Amino acid sequence: MKVAVIGAGVSGLATAYALKSENHRVIVYEKSEQIGGTWVFDPEVESDPLGIDPSREVVHGSLYQSLRTNIPRQLMGFFDCPFFARRYGESSIFPSHEEVLEFLNEFASEFRLVELIQFETEVVRVERVDLRNDQWVVESKMNELSSNEIFDAVVVCSGHHTQPRVADFPGMEKWPGKQMHSHNYRVPEPFQDQVIRFSFRYFSSFSIVVVIGDGPSAKDISLEISKVAKEVRLSSRSPNVKVSRLDFANNMWQHSKIDYVDEKGEVKFEDGASVHADIILHCTGYKYDFPFLKTGGIVTVDDNRVGPLYKHIFPPKIAPTLSFVGLPYNSGVVFLMIDLQAKWIAHVLSGKRNLPSEGNMLSEVEEYYRKMDEKRIPKHHTHSLVHKNIPTSQLDYLDWLASEVGLAGVDEQTRFIQKCYLKYVIDNGGWRNREWEFNNGIQ
Repeated sequence: MKVAVIGAGVSGLATAYALKSENHRVIVYEKSEQIGGTWVFDPEVESDPLGIDPSREVVHGSLYQSLRTNIPRQLMGFFDCPFFARRYGESSIFPSHEEVLEFLNEFASEFRLVELIQFETEVVRVERVDLRNDQWVVESKMNELSSNEIFDAVVVCSGHHTQPRVADFPGMEKWPGKQMHSHNYRVPEPFQDQVIRFSFRYFSSFSIVVVIGDGPSAKDISLEISKVAKEVRLSSRSPNVKVSRLDFANNMWQHSKIDYVDEKGEVKFEDGASVHADIILHCTGYKYDFPFLKTGGIVTVDDNRVGPLYKHIFPPKIAPTLSFVGLPYNSGVVFLMIDLQAKWIAHVLSGKRNLPSEGNMLSEVEEYYRKMDEKRIPKHHTHSLVHKNIPTSQLDYLDWLASEVGLAGVDEQTRFIQKCYLKYVIDNGGWRNREWEFNNGIQ
């Protein structure tokens, strides 16, 4: 089949490799001038620090300069291309973003994927040729010149770390300080000294920064900012948060959710504490967004639920000619999950594997939604592979995908490393994860 792949990041490269291995004809569309997607560091930031102005010029990348992976390299390789065996001279268990990009470039070179990619080509429309036809038209733009091409199938690999989700709290629009999303964070120095003009005076001092979020980025960035800011106050909506000063940093406090903010610069937390802050930094994740995709309502994005999708990949009504790679998160072994998704799609398009009927696929999706509702799991967690109220392993999904393509599933070493590392993360509350090291038994 002739297949279009949208994006040349991790998902796009893995998909191009899987499709090529099954002898499909592949064209990869990449908006930028190089591969890597979210792993390409871009020092540029958007004109709107919160990233919500629809008229802004969008910057795709969200990397900050110091970023290292938050999972060990042994959990980051592909089936046919392990990461730990690469030769980059860097010994850290948690690679830098530069090393990850080097790994991806070598993967693309080794398997001759670059020749499949059309660089600096933006996809502006993906739509079925007509309702009676399974083919798709991909409209793209390069140097202001538009072109249309017909494909038998399209795989969407455009990532989901570009459109910020921001917190919402009373007084947000009138709060006089600076607000930004982590999407536009690059280095900590701007947080060192802030001059904020309030309606009644100038306020100048070392910054007091409120960081909203409880994920890896929130923890990484707050620790980095704490080295230059006067105070860092973390705010989390998690019901398990203990309000206290953090024992490993004298100028960091953990708080509950923001109750409200006011016009004088005050930030009030639900735990009763308040602080006069200079900056509110939203480390609150991202939205799934596919502005180029026209399906007539068959696939929608509702509160970060992309659906309906069978196994987070195929829309039942138009499968298998449209598919998505890389939507699930909390897998613990992201590259491997993406690799298996891509292999399954390639096998389905080759006719080696058959999908259930449209009705059966849709019934399974609806049953999953029903379980989420029953367990009161928010809709925006649809694509998480871990739900505390639904007892499943992070690796169950990967094992199922592997079985579909004739592979044995996640190997015992990977399972053991993931289990040991996950225990360390939980025991330490998600902090200082990169201090984890293999002991002799794991080696």
